[in-house]
Amino acid sequence: MNLLTYIMHLAGSGASAYFSALQIRDIKTRPNILAGFQLAESGSVPFLTNLSQRAAKEGDTWLAEKLAKHAEDENRHGQIFANALKQLDKKVIDFKNIPKETSPDTNDKKSKPRRNSFFATYYEGYSSEQLKAECIDWNVFMASTYILELDASKDFARMAKVLPDNDSKSRNLKLGMLSIAKDETTHAAYLYEAMTRRMSVTQVEQLVDEWRARKVNAITAYVTNKLQGKDNQRSLVEDESSNKETELIIV
Repeated sequence: MNLLTYIMHLAGSGASAYFSALQIRDIKTRPNILAGFQLAESGSVPFLTNLSQRAAKEGDTWLAEKLAKHAEDENRHGQIFANALKQLDKKVIDFKNIPKETSPDTNDKKSKPRRNSFFATYYEGYSSEQLKAECIDWNVFMASTYILELDASKDFARMAKVLPDNDSKSRNLKLGMLSIAKDETTHAAYLYEAMTRRMSVTQVEQLVDEWRARKVNAITAYVTNKLQGKDNQRSLVEDESSNKETELIIV
């Protein structure tokens, strides 16, 4: 990693940690960020399960077992966030009941949903088809996911530390997030080992540096779009006892 990328990485990580900490600590914005985490963690389970099955078919039993455990962990993480939402009398909204937004250029049946700016930049040059579990390049999966898991382990630990201990809801969430952070560290470790099983350490470091640079660029694009009023995410939660959508928005 060159010096400029390293500095931008530190700056981006610091800014991300700061805003995430503010959102998770504030009881008003906490439900929406928890819902985002629940969707991300639970949503990765089918992908990881399919990858595990693919690795098994290719004869890599070690990797298949690691991926299966990874999927199991992510499913548990989703449940932790779902339970935290339930304690706040909230739940993830039912997207099936939300009318789709239409515009002149989205009426075409062939039009595809737009990726958010972070992932569009992070996986720039790769089509959605190339990123499917059935055909994604193993090195792309391992390196890109290694970076995300490694950073997530630190982010969850930081967020857990800012949660207050004076109420049971925050205390339970803190314990859950510390557990998740530990799991993410384990995931990053097996992914790094998986790369070393396929290439030299020098090649691994070069690949990791490439995806670290992509992460820095992705964060920059995401923040820029936020400041320009783009990528404004709708509320992800509703009351547990009703279908009324809340007005919580991630800033």
